Amino acid sequence: MPAVKNPIVARFLYNNETCYLKHPDFEVQRGDLIVIETSNGPEIGTVSGMSTVEKDAKDVGKILRICTDDDQEKQAENLKKEDDAYEITLEKIKKHGLDMKLVSVHYFLDNAKIIFNFTADGRVDFRELVKDLASVFKRRIELRQIGARDEAKIIKGCGVCGREFCCNAVKHELQPVTIKMAKDQNLTLNSSKISGACGRLLCCLAYEHKAYCEIKREYPPEGSVLTYDNKKMCLTEINILKMTATLKTADNVSIVIPLDALPPSRKKEDQPNRSEECAVAENVK
Repeated sequence: MPAVKNPIVARFLYNNETCYLKHPDFEVQRGDLIVIETSNGPEIGTVSGMSTVEKDAKDVGKILRICTDDDQEKQAENLKKEDDAYEITLEKIKKHGLDMKLVSVHYFLDNAKIIFNFTADGRVDFRELVKDLASVFKRRIELRQIGARDEAKIIKGCGVCGREFCCNAVKHELQPVTIKMAKDQNLTLNSSKISGACGRLLCCLAYEHKAYCEIKREYPPEGSVLTYDNKKMCLTEINILKMTATLKTADNVSIVIPLDALPPSRKKEDQPNRSEECAVAENVK
């Protein structure tokens, strides 16, 4: 399939998922409410902007129309139905004794299908629950198990920084966040300090990680031994925010120097054997 250049970027209102769309015959602007064609039925979204990259045609959807007053009335009606359906579903889950947490209930705009998002620690056999819900709501039913980060994206809220969750307000797509990102930024590896409300690592750990790595690459790695002021010292920390380096002397005294005072990083082939370097570091310590 041919690629689509500069597709429109939009977000679904109900779960903030990002989608890419073909340019329609009519004009759309950032912030416009639009009706989007999906495999589950029409859905309302908001235009975020325009992508600068190409996307496969199979991954690019279609804008049906600018959202009308009738569409917004249907949306308001569906929101009321979702509240009622949520309470009914909680009772059904309890009745079937299922170990699952209901996150949200969503009616698509044409009222033909309902999606129930839930979280669970393991696999859940919800076949009987689906039959029960279908008999109550008389519509197509889909139960979808989601992760903790997707739950936070749907529920929304504020993080420890006081701003809206990144997954909801900033990120177009959830990307992997690793503990190595926290280590590279010299952050305290305390789960309560580097985890978000979802219990997973903070999305913002990924924002500046590349910059940290690029700057640190210009200098010797932390833990290496170098000569400063005609003395052998161990490099214990590089602080990118303050642009300083901490060195430890042979008599266990730490000194802080400007980062630019460090010698430049040596090429890999010029660096000493790591075991030899560690032995020297032990003597310095």
